[in-house]
Amino acid sequence: MGGNNTFAAGKVVAYKWRTVGKIDGVKVLAPVDSQSSPKLPEEAHSSRMYIKLYGNGCFSQLRIYDKKHRLRFEIAYHPEASLDKSRKPVLHYHSYTQPGFVHGEAKFATKRMIDKFGRYMKGVDLDEARKHT
Repeated sequence: MGGNNTFAAGKVVAYKWRTVGKIDGVKVLAPVDSQSSPKLPEEAHSSRMYIKLYGNGCFSQLRIYDKKHRLRFEIAYHPEASLDKSRKPVLHYHSYTQPGFVHGEAKFATKRMIDKFGRYMKGVDLDEARKHT
């Protein structure tokens, strides 16, 4: 997996991500450098979806990309103060519709999203997440 914001620009840079497994056919990525950004790449080189797990093996993030390799959608499981002031992790999503990798406001994951993508969300209490739908 290449560097962020490089594929569309035609640049070749050192890989920042490596494939460490698959969940139901989708690549699970981990950063090559554990001190680097915790977010999945903004561009996809070889897949339409990538998954990131926390160190304990639980779901952290899933990103979906369009045919032109651009980030379009993300589901994440971490504290999101705009949705829950308790600082507990919540299952939520962001849409990426603006240029420059700017995402929209966080919204709770919908029942449809949970039903469609729940198989990738190891360790997330999906019944609890559905309470916000």
